[in-house]
Amino acid sequence: MCGIIGYIGPKQVTPLLLEALRRLEYRGYDSAGVAVLSEPVTGEAPRELQVVRCRGKLSELEGQLAEGAPVGHVGIGHTRWATHGRPSDENAHPHRFRSVAVVHNGIIENYLLLKRSLSDRGHTFSSETDTEIIAHLIWEELAQVEPGPDRLLLATRRALKLVEGAYAVVVLCTDTPDEIVCAKSASPLVVGLGDGENLIASDVPALLPHTRRVIFLEEGDLAQLTRSRVRVVGLDGIERQRPVRQITWSLLAAEKDGYKHFMLKEIHEQPRAVTDTLRGRLLHSPPSALLDGFEIDPTQVRRLFILACGTSYHASLVGKYLIESLARIPVEVDLASEFRYRDPIVKPGDLVVAVSQSGETADTLAAIREAQKKGAQVFSIANVLDSSIPRASSHSLYTHAGPEIGVASTKAFTTQLIALALLALHLGRRSGNLSEEAAADFVHELTALPAKLSQVLHTAEQLQQLARTYGHARDMLYLGRGPQFPIALEGALKLKEISYIHAEGFAAGEMKHGPIALIDEGMPVLVLAPHDGGYEKVLSNLSEVKARGGRVIAITTEGDRSLTALADHVVEVPAVHPLLAPVITVVPLQLFAYYVADFKGTDVDQPRNLAKSVTVE
Repeated sequence: MCGIIGYIGPKQVTPLLLEALRRLEYRGYDSAGVAVLSEPVTGEAPRELQVVRCRGKLSELEGQLAEGAPVGHVGIGHTRWATHGRPSDENAHPHRFRSVAVVHNGIIENYLLLKRSLSDRGHTFSSETDTEIIAHLIWEELAQVEPGPDRLLLATRRALKLVEGAYAVVVLCTDTPDEIVCAKSASPLVVGLGDGENLIASDVPALLPHTRRVIFLEEGDLAQLTRSRVRVVGLDGIERQRPVRQITWSLLAAEKDGYKHFMLKEIHEQPRAVTDTLRGRLLHSPPSALLDGFEIDPTQVRRLFILACGTSYHASLVGKYLIESLARIPVEVDLASEFRYRDPIVKPGDLVVAVSQSGETADTLAAIREAQKKGAQVFSIANVLDSSIPRASSHSLYTHAGPEIGVASTKAFTTQLIALALLALHLGRRSGNLSEEAAADFVHELTALPAKLSQVLHTAEQLQQLARTYGHARDMLYLGRGPQFPIALEGALKLKEISYIHAEGFAAGEMKHGPIALIDEGMPVLVLAPHDGGYEKVLSNLSEVKARGGRVIAITTEGDRSLTALADHVVEVPAVHPLLAPVITVVPLQLFAYYVADFKGTDVDQPRNLAKSVTVE
């Protein structure tokens, strides 16, 4: 879940590594560092391995490098988010043992056993991390390998065969100064192919200033990078051929483009993202949806599971309403982090839908592998091309949100809702449970969504004022019914993530089963009340809140006059199909959370303790 960059080529490497790490800051981190093979003073002198690392933001690292940055053309860099060992200078990456330096994302599950064995052989350690043992293991293996062009590659392969767990590892060695070796297992790595230079990174944005030609490494891959070539092998040493991909989105798409924060930019990109996700997938005559060549026969689906984590889980809960309403197929939504630990009852004939923005979420990847072992077919919804979850699936439907840099997901969430709506429409038509007339109306409503999203964005000024009014609150409740209940969960999550205000989402009908005890004049309550089947019941819940002195912000359909007397503040949104209303009502909640966080001065794009892509369990 941290940032990795490696470079070999003609350019001065230290400033290049720093620039790349800045482009990976959105992944979240608590320390940073670089390791550089410095240039020899004379042609005969050996290269030295210089490591500079420290706790804190990149500005802290830049301060140390300003006192004397390593000079060289081969190096690796890392931003760390603590898993094993507290955030500290000693635990920051890269880790070095004698001639070997490594950076690593993931968790080595058997590191205590390996560390004990290395200690018995006389090794001493300078950190609390699981990563450091990798440098020790590779150094030991190097001693057993004869000098030659593949010496570091072979030593790394041998060392990683001893390792259990998830890893993305990049290795430098003074004994083999004209290469970088890297390896992937359940944690993403992508190779960038240049002209007389090659790069390795944990995500594409770090590579875009240098190349658009990339290779996504797959499970068990090791890659050997020199200035002129990239070679990929498996842990068995057998050569593997991996396709070269062309990245089409622009570098500008990963910049703020005049917005104060990436999150605000990405909220405003939602009309375009929804348009792009719908493009080419809607049929008007007869009305239906295309799933990029994947055809699902509902008569062959015994049961349908949706697996996801975090924000994607909330989208999946909305997906349950969509699929069950339009297709009349029962849906079970599971937290991927819990799914495989309860020995789930999954059998052949079951369809599992995995939802993940990054396509690298470790819990979701592990869950679908468990489902596949039991015979289920897996269909995935992801935003990142050729990421691990789509590659492990039978078929994938990509959202077209573009790069999402802010840790708190916005446009990825709305495009996941659109993808799930397309899936529901597809299943509804093929099951015969959705009439042509109803399908035509749903297609029309989907087509109208981008314009209505643009209209919702005009509420930003009102929500900014509300954020100033309620930005000092310590706690907040979010209430919704039916498809709005997951949006209440999502709105509360957004507020928690970036403003650090305690917030909880509840099904509105559950308020009187406990949460009502919390309501007083100091507890703001945000109520989702669009005109749908639950509207009258929500009005009743809102009255109960007001009777106890609660201050109410209501999100409702434009033109509503009933809420004026009940709510302290009313935010109006356009009328839309009830099953698609979550796409609209979530936007004011995103804006409110953003403006509260901005008012409080928190780090909106990189909230504390969070990472964009959770690639460890």
